[in-house]
Amino acid sequence: MTKATGISRRARSAKPRNKTTRITPRQREAEGEGLLSKHWRTYFLQTLAATSNVSAAALAAGVSVSRAYKARREHPDFARQWRAALLEGYEHLEMEVLGYLRDPNPERKMDVANALRLLAAHKETIASERAVRANVSAAEVRASIDRKVEALRQQVSSDRARRADGSM
Repeated sequence: MTKATGISRRARSAKPRNKTTRITPRQREAEGEGLLSKHWRTYFLQTLAATSNVSAAALAAGVSVSRAYKARREHPDFARQWRAALLEGYEHLEMEVLGYLRDPNPERKMDVANALRLLAAHKETIASERAVRANVSAAEVRASIDRKVEALRQQVSSDRARRADGSM
């Protein structure tokens, strides 16, 4: 050990170890001393499709967010399922926005502007996954999404105009 640094020469010359994904004590207890079950992926993907939220999906599956991302990086099939779950989540969001715009029930709250921003921000992801599924070009799917988003914006504008005319 050197006096200046307080670190042994061996520790300084050792190669840095790869980061590992942390397994929580609850996960280890649930799975025993063996490897974690891949069953968590089912819960993760179901929640991801319902919420489009990786943190919420990881919490529901009982894994850390870093473990989920690591599994996505290392397992192409899981990465494909992840993209499909996100697409499903975005489709749910589109339907919720459309339903709200068609029947803007005051008891049902929705931030339409932020929903549209989210859909627009992820339109590349949506377009590529839809293109893979439909076996069409990403440009065609992007154009379709642009038309849908524009239709939603027009609906929001006309609803606001109609409310403004009715309140005067």
